[in-house]
Amino acid sequence: MKKLTKQSDWKPAFLLIAPSILLILAIAIYPVIQSFYFSLFDLRLNEPTKSATHLDYSINLDTYLKYYPFLVGDLSQKIEETEDPLKSKLADIKQELKELNQSIKEDAGDTYQKVNQLLNQYKTPPDELALVTISGETASQFKETISDVNDRLTKLKNQKALSNAKELTGLASGLPDAIIQPNFIGLDHYTQMLSNGRTWSALWHTFVFTVVSVAAEFILGFAIALLINKPFKGRGMIRASVLIPWAIPTAVSATMWTYLYDGQSGIIAKFFEIIGIVPDMSTLLTTGTGAMFAVILTDVWKTTPYIALLLLAGLQVIPQNLYEASSIDGAGKVKQFFNITLPLMKSSILVALLFRTLDAFRVFDLVYVLTGGGPANTTEMISGFAYQVMFSQQNFGAGSTLAIIVFLCVAVISIIYIKFLGSDLLSDDSGK
Repeated sequence: MKKLTKQSDWKPAFLLIAPSILLILAIAIYPVIQSFYFSLFDLRLNEPTKSATHLDYSINLDTYLKYYPFLVGDLSQKIEETEDPLKSKLADIKQELKELNQSIKEDAGDTYQKVNQLLNQYKTPPDELALVTISGETASQFKETISDVNDRLTKLKNQKALSNAKELTGLASGLPDAIIQPNFIGLDHYTQMLSNGRTWSALWHTFVFTVVSVAAEFILGFAIALLINKPFKGRGMIRASVLIPWAIPTAVSATMWTYLYDGQSGIIAKFFEIIGIVPDMSTLLTTGTGAMFAVILTDVWKTTPYIALLLLAGLQVIPQNLYEASSIDGAGKVKQFFNITLPLMKSSILVALLFRTLDAFRVFDLVYVLTGGGPANTTEMISGFAYQVMFSQQNFGAGSTLAIIVFLCVAVISIIYIKFLGSDLLSDDSGK
């Protein structure tokens, strides 16, 4: 009877969380699925024949009908003007083209006539009408026929047998642009990217940046949180001022630090030179090690307050009577920290480290503004590399592959954190 009651309570509970699940699927999961789908294609926006995903062969009737009628018309006129054997050769070429045209008509159906009528009226057919899927057999026939026609016309041109050879070869050379081949390549992009040294270099830079910056931010943030958690005069003002670096937009703070690191007039660069951290002011932004140090330092300055804020929230929920009781038992500050503060702060530490690590691994704007990934890609992160491939090179297939790689890395990081830091937080205590 108890089991039946639990089962009956399960359905209403599921209905309550169903909207949240659907929202997560729509906002979080769908873009990942879409990126994975794009990564399976050779999708390039700067190439018209690869600017969309194509699983089948297609033909652009707009392009085809701008060349075919004129080519056949010129061939017919030339056939009437010439004698054998040239006449027979041109007639054979014309017959090949007509057979191909008949196959295209059969595959295109009524669309062929519609597009042709629009072109005869000097109107441009819409892309959704002009682009027609054709069979693999017709596509094979198209490629073989057009290749053969081009070769034969070029040969006649070289023999100087035709007076209008330039016009005929020009029209024939435009026909291959009408065919659109499938750009599905499966997992080839993953093979290419995972064998690309630049990908691994970007991942290594991202790993170094993430580990060093998050470690420094956690230590400094925890120290700041412990400090501002103590009651003292002016604590509210100190708490507000600590958050200023985090409140400044990343692009603004990166631009500001660019001037501070300047090799000629940068105050921070000059200070580091004076105290011996760098041998020369220009080292910070002109060498690989200096640039990475500059990026990490800027990120630590900006994001440490965020870590401190999250940890401060965890510190404030720890009951003070625990510290009072431990003091009565003779526990010192260090023992209280390791036996009371750290255990009770585990959930806050998990949240702070998890959020900050994921954010650091996806870093883009800070590096893009501060160093642009330079010098010589020594500070290029995986997100910056994905941006360059996707938007600068307009290679959406390869860019989507890098986006999926970033997603997988982020998923692994989340699993590791939850496994080693948050397993007891997610355990089921109902049976205890």
